[in-house]
Amino acid sequence: MPRVIGITGGIACGKTAVGRILLELGAERYIDADTVVHTLYLAGQPIAMKVAETFGPTVIAADGSVDRKALGAIVFQDAEAMRRLEAIVHPAVATALAQELSFVSEKGIAIIDAVKLLEGGSGALCQSKWLVTCPEEQQLRRLMTRNDHREEEAWARIRAQPSVASRLALVDEVIDNGGTLGETRRQVAAAFERFVQRFPA
Repeated sequence: MPRVIGITGGIACGKTAVGRILLELGAERYIDADTVVHTLYLAGQPIAMKVAETFGPTVIAADGSVDRKALGAIVFQDAEAMRRLEAIVHPAVATALAQELSFVSEKGIAIIDAVKLLEGGSGALCQSKWLVTCPEEQQLRRLMTRNDHREEEAWARIRAQPSVASRLALVDEVIDNGGTLGETRRQVAAAFERFVQRFPA
């Protein structure tokens, strides 16, 4: 089995940037759980059909795939709807992530990037769990720019995520991505060195 680092954190905190740095430092494969979900939401996939059954035809796009924006408008405003969605998606994501890990060499290091790493069960695949943080105002600006969300939409997505405080005791490393890229890189390099020493090939 490869060694696995799990990266989590709120939406638009910079998990992808941390993943890229880890690849530069020698990790073999970066697996983005959000990309996995995109695949599960394609037309004809069992998960897409289950989402349609649960939330109705308005969350399905013309091509038969899940309309993530329409679905997001429901689940980010309603905690119970989010729980129903996660009950459908999380088991399938865990299975897909395990499949992705089968492509990593036995002595390699894989990165799993997942917003719900700690809540969805994929954390069980990881030897080390890292939390990426940044100030909420920074998240807000990134979300509004990157995803073209209005301010109230962006806040709804940020507030639907687990709080940083509730996750601190559940992770092994905290990466503060609120400063410069160089500052983030130094933190990631130090944490990666600790990981390699603790889990040698």
